[in-house]
Amino acid sequence: MKIALVTPYEYPYPGGVTEHVSYLDHWLRDWGHDVKIIAPCAEDAENIPDNVIRISTSITAVPFGGSVGRVTLSPRIYLPVKRLLRKERFDVIHLHEPLTPTLPLFVLRHSQTVNVGTFHAFREKRHLALETVAALVQPFVDKLDARICVSQAALELASYYFPGEYIIIPNGIDVQRFGSPHIEPIERFADGRPNILFVGRLEKRKGFRFLMRAYPYIIEAIPDARLIVVGAYDKEDKEPFVRYARMHRLNGAKFIGRVSSEELARYYKTCDVFCAPSTGFESFGIVLLEAMAAGKPIVATDIPGYRSVLEDGQEGLMVESENEHALAQGIVTLLRDPTLRQQMGQRGRRKAARYDWPIIARQILDLYERLITQRTEAAHNAQ
Repeated sequence: MKIALVTPYEYPYPGGVTEHVSYLDHWLRDWGHDVKIIAPCAEDAENIPDNVIRISTSITAVPFGGSVGRVTLSPRIYLPVKRLLRKERFDVIHLHEPLTPTLPLFVLRHSQTVNVGTFHAFREKRHLALETVAALVQPFVDKLDARICVSQAALELASYYFPGEYIIIPNGIDVQRFGSPHIEPIERFADGRPNILFVGRLEKRKGFRFLMRAYPYIIEAIPDARLIVVGAYDKEDKEPFVRYARMHRLNGAKFIGRVSSEELARYYKTCDVFCAPSTGFESFGIVLLEAMAAGKPIVATDIPGYRSVLEDGQEGLMVESENEHALAQGIVTLLRDPTLRQQMGQRGRRKAARYDWPIIARQILDLYERLITQRTEAAHNAQ
């Protein structure tokens, strides 16, 4: 089968959609399919896989959903997209965030094959701009032969603006990558002190400021507790938090920054409790599943995207969003109870196994095959 995976976001710039596309590409090719990734790529981007078609080098940072998406808004890709689809003749085109300008819209405009769209995003508040343009982009939605949402939260958002039939196929994770018994902890932090781990960018929606405010209450109860902060953030992002830590003499706060995929698994292995304090906009909880695969208990905010993954009291504790006192109480509860941590970690491992990428990729491939069969039968009956 010849498959195109289309992402509007700069590739391979770190992000949830980018990682999703990368893993799906890996498994589809591993099963013998011919896969191309169509994406914008920065001119100086390195380590671009051979099967990536760099459709544009024009990248614009666009705020959306509490984050910043790096997309191409260039109208110049219109004709190159048309020529590319005519040349390649894909059996399936799978568009991620299919209504994000401009690449997915141009692909849908010219596609003459099976089109699948995956909706990843979520926001709790309705967006006036989206309501305004919904009617304009409805013809593009109508060209989708199947609409996938990664969670119930994402489905509720997409179906509000574009009613119709959707199916839920969640994000996947590499269970072996995070759950292998051979993973070694980070040696300098494996010293017996309780470790709290945060993984993510330091964007407002990730809620790290509330975890930072919770940290003094945590060390008041457990003086040697350490906070480890890992993620794709830069010096400017962390500076206010570093100042806060110095001002309050929080010497146990360690800002690590970006790490390799191998090191990330080791940081999960090193922690005693994983914390995800996001304030909203999360459609799914990939970091929660990563922590579960590593067998770690979780303290997470009670937001829709996280509820689709974490059950309160089972794999971890869910607490009120934007509440540093609740975060501190949940973390202290787990740090004081090693038996509870172990039980939650074991339940987390079992749940994470259901989201292993071969399982998720197989569901997507089965959908492709059903759609191709339906189209073939419809063409035959029309003759």
